[in-house]
Amino acid sequence: MAKLTHFNQQGEAHMVDVGDKPVSQRIAIAEGTIHMQAETLKLILQGKHKKGDVLGIARIAGIMAAKKTAELIPLCHPISITRIEIELEPLRINDAIYCRVTTETRNQTGVEMEALTAVQITLLTIYDMCKSADRGMTISNVQLLEKSGGKSGHWERGK
Repeated sequence: MAKLTHFNQQGEAHMVDVGDKPVSQRIAIAEGTIHMQAETLKLILQGKHKKGDVLGIARIAGIMAAKKTAELIPLCHPISITRIEIELEPLRINDAIYCRVTTETRNQTGVEMEALTAVQITLLTIYDMCKSADRGMTISNVQLLEKSGGKSGHWERGK
């Protein structure tokens, strides 16, 4: 089993030193889903929500969250993100919205946390905007799908 890198030899939490690591292109892809009542999904897709464009606002919230990840996760390095792409796909058969986020950087550390944070905040924004119509929405299956770059190379879920 790999060791936990956010602890020093004394077992104390610390921020990992990435200063000697080479800069490389790093990409991370994460996903998640929010399930809701059919009427809630219909309201979102028809654009008749009184708070405005739910998916557009959620997408902006996800982008903002990715950029602020280091402020939210205590030991996460602040990095320059070169690309954030947020895809939102309505799943009518499941009464859900699927979110897929791709983040990219040219840095000494990866962008997995930024992708995962963006997914969560995108989906939480949908919840927040629609909770008056549907408090029973559930967010599920938030997970890293793929990452590339850096010393550990390429990783893909299920492979």
